[in-house]
Amino acid sequence: MAGSDMLLTMLPNGRVAREVVLAADPDPGVLVVDMSSSDPADTQAMGALLAERGVAAIDAPVSGGIKRAATGELAIMAGGEALDVERARPVLEHLGRRIFHCGPLGAGGAMKSLNNLLSAAGFAATIEVLQIGRRFGLEPGLMLDVLNASTGRNNTTEVKIAPFVLSGRFDSGFALDLMVKDLTTALALAERTETDAPLSRLALELWREAGGDLDAGADHTALARWYEKRTGTQLRS
Repeated sequence: MAGSDMLLTMLPNGRVAREVVLAADPDPGVLVVDMSSSDPADTQAMGALLAERGVAAIDAPVSGGIKRAATGELAIMAGGEALDVERARPVLEHLGRRIFHCGPLGAGGAMKSLNNLLSAAGFAATIEVLQIGRRFGLEPGLMLDVLNASTGRNNTTEVKIAPFVLSGRFDSGFALDLMVKDLTTALALAERTETDAPLSRLALELWREAGGDLDAGADHTALARWYEKRTGTQLRS
């Protein structure tokens, strides 16, 4: 860390990020930019420890997948003091097209988990719709065209089903167990804010069950394979 003024991390969760950052022992004045998808409570705990050492921190998880990472077009959700977010902005702008200051430290992780909660629920709902239609006799590719021209379109219908499900590839680059982790974070946030979220609880239960049934390390789009096993109906041609 000698001579560095900024430390960026992107790790599996907040506990790992905390261990790595504290082991790096950043000097006073260094800005830690944790881009991991972390529980806000873990991020805030790390921030408190760093503050005792004179080290500032922001959290800045991302969304957009491998394709937008390669083009530097990620969406970045930042949490922390405004001056610290602005300090990191020139670096973050090399990674993301849009940088949102969501609030105090931990707000980035909160927003990321809620984004993935909505994404996960939408993915499952889309697979169920395609399964019902397939069993009725509708062709999945045609259904996808109709959905994308109608009010049912969403991120799943637009960018996930054709390249990763109907192709049989199931290789979007985002693991199912990471989706479960983010859903768990979102539901913990619901409990912390005393927000009743029955649909979200069902989504977490469904994704956890699928994670237990599918192979270790399965891509999150393999949830479609899990549905195919349950119904005996394959969406792929």
